[in-house]
Amino acid sequence: MTKTVAKKVPKPPKNSLAGKRGGWAADFRKHKMLYAMFAVVMIYYIVFHYLPMAGIVMAFQNFRPAKGFLESDWVGMKNFIDFFSGPYAGRLIRNTIVLNLYLLIFGFPAPIIFALMLNEMRAKRYKSVMQTVSYMPHFVSAVVACGIVSLFCQSSGLLTSLFHLLGLSDQVDMLAYPQYFRSIYVIMDIWQSLGWGSIIYLATLSNVDLNLYEAADIDGAGRFRKIWNITLPALLPVIVVQLIMRIGSMMSLGAGNVILLYRASTYETSDIISSYVYRAGLQNQKYSLGTAVDLFNSIINIGLLTGANYVSRKVTEESLW
Repeated sequence: MTKTVAKKVPKPPKNSLAGKRGGWAADFRKHKMLYAMFAVVMIYYIVFHYLPMAGIVMAFQNFRPAKGFLESDWVGMKNFIDFFSGPYAGRLIRNTIVLNLYLLIFGFPAPIIFALMLNEMRAKRYKSVMQTVSYMPHFVSAVVACGIVSLFCQSSGLLTSLFHLLGLSDQVDMLAYPQYFRSIYVIMDIWQSLGWGSIIYLATLSNVDLNLYEAADIDGAGRFRKIWNITLPALLPVIVVQLIMRIGSMMSLGAGNVILLYRASTYETSDIISSYVYRAGLQNQKYSLGTAVDLFNSIINIGLLTGANYVSRKVTEESLW
């Protein structure tokens, strides 16, 4: 007679959750600090991102704080119609798009180029000093940064004098003239974000296999050839992701620096959607109109993000999802 041998079911490894009594409870006891950190992040997003989404209903109401959401009059699409039929819609959309295009063309490549330059430095001490100095403007508050820019742009300021020597402007207060606002804003944004934006690219370059550079040296490749064939391909996935996210926020230019720098005389080129939402929603207490404009802004951003992700997936096979 043939003897039937029962197969032994392998025991789960000791560190497996399935092999422990309590499962998630045991894992929670073991990693309490990690769960606590995760809980703080979740609470932040729930309180400041998900719960405020209930305020979207204000865009379709004539909202009155005394009445609240439930008793305010429902007006449907009236706030959207008022905005698009008003005198400022075209100017606000144009200024937001143009300013974001300037930042995309000049500001987006700046951290990439800076990271490549730092990566090519051989003097480690000088490289560390350059990194530290470039990171500092990111931690300067918006009020202080805009105050410095305002001083530099006065009629006798450093930036005004430099532009005057180069023949780019007259010896005037440049922030009072609409034709100078976009250039000043883009330069300020690059100054603030150059070093901080380069961190992710430098972190990516630190993981590039050095054997690739050694093989390129053996083949006689020069520095620029190595950058083109090794360094940039290593950065491409990160660049694509950052570009998609940047395009997805094209209409969400922050109002902080704009409000601190612009004046009534420069509204023609400086007034953007977010600054209008601030004036209409908070200063003029038109909460429903401000919410409607901001909702329109968010919908356009979702469309841009989806479109950029689709094009990137088709062209480069890199995407967010």
